[in-house]
Amino acid sequence: MDTFADKRRAGSSFAYWQSLSPAAASRELHRRVDALPDRLRRAAVAWVRPQAELEGALAAGGSRAPLRGVPFAVKDLFDLAGVPTYAGSTFLPDVRPTPARTARLVERLVELGAAPAAKSHLVEFASGLTGENPHYGDCPHPHFPDRLTGGSSSGSAALVAAGVVPLALGTDTGGSVRVPASWCGAYGFRLAPGDEFIRDAFPLAPTLDSAGWFAADAADMLATWRAVTGGGGPARPPRGCFLSLDELLEDADPEVAHACSAAAQRLGPAADESAKAALLDSWRDAVDAYLGIGMTEAFAVHRAWLGPFKDRYDPVIWQRFIEAGTWPPQRIVRSRAAREHVRLVFHHFFQDYDFLVLPAVPSPAPRKAEATPELRRRVLALTAPASLAGLPVLTLPVPLPSGLTAGLQVIAKVPSSPAFSALLGEAG
Repeated sequence: MDTFADKRRAGSSFAYWQSLSPAAASRELHRRVDALPDRLRRAAVAWVRPQAELEGALAAGGSRAPLRGVPFAVKDLFDLAGVPTYAGSTFLPDVRPTPARTARLVERLVELGAAPAAKSHLVEFASGLTGENPHYGDCPHPHFPDRLTGGSSSGSAALVAAGVVPLALGTDTGGSVRVPASWCGAYGFRLAPGDEFIRDAFPLAPTLDSAGWFAADAADMLATWRAVTGGGGPARPPRGCFLSLDELLEDADPEVAHACSAAAQRLGPAADESAKAALLDSWRDAVDAYLGIGMTEAFAVHRAWLGPFKDRYDPVIWQRFIEAGTWPPQRIVRSRAAREHVRLVFHHFFQDYDFLVLPAVPSPAPRKAEATPELRRRVLALTAPASLAGLPVLTLPVPLPSGLTAGLQVIAKVPSSPAFSALLGEAG
């Protein structure tokens, strides 16, 4: 599955960064940040670690650590001790003190030898899928600047796709790793809600939030996956199946549908009629259930700030949160029941299969005018099922004839599933 991410300029892989001295790597990272177009740098980069500090952090990785010498970016929902966390807003440090501790996922990568080099911007408070932010600028696609990266992990995906860092942390509640990975031609991995790596991140919707990361190629994604999850290779060939974009959405983009089906066929057969019927039936209300749960949880997080800081929110985000506070309790009850139905059907599915493959996005990276509420719902129709089920997802980029990219979601039962190892080995 070669994409422009796989054909990036020499010097973006883990192996390249590990070949440099800490001093040379620190200088090179700063050079790459400085070389970004102004619009992309403002929209993607929230903070850069001073060169001398980064050199020291890269030197501290240890010669045998699996991710030694790898600089990585941190989505600005994860705390770094002594660095304010803005979460894509302008006011969070006004209501939340500068962190004294570093987030557990960042600490884990440091333990594995990597070094946090920068913090990346995002859609304000992680509530969006297209990469827009009125405070720091909508995040432009690094290779198609008239289009958007996707979000909410927009800055992280952009910095990997642009070759600034080989690894970047993101979060995924309703698709915030899967969508920008697909549109930026990167590999993405979403862990599962509630684990130690998401509990100390600034929340969007706590029962749905999950941590994750981006890498520019399959080998680096596999190395990170093994190091973080402890997963290994399969004892037997994993069994999986796929659903096509045409089966999931009406009026599917034909270029995306064809490319995703062709890529999915290399991973497994089409789902049998029984599995397909059960899955599709359980997903009928998935978008509304996701919004019902996710936005009411977001309203609870922001309740105390929506009045005093109304003028400092993105108006779209403020309206989204405030409306959720008016929804009747019956809607939440229905949403939770729909979530349980989705989880039950996935439970039965994984008794017969090791993984399920779905398209991750309905269309190529959008232009600003295409980033509509309709597009948001179409994306969520693809991403909400795995979010509701609380399942880990690997995103594989899919090249399109236009030079843009789409992506496939590979959904498995647990983050350490050997299916991920097998499929990344094939992708590499």
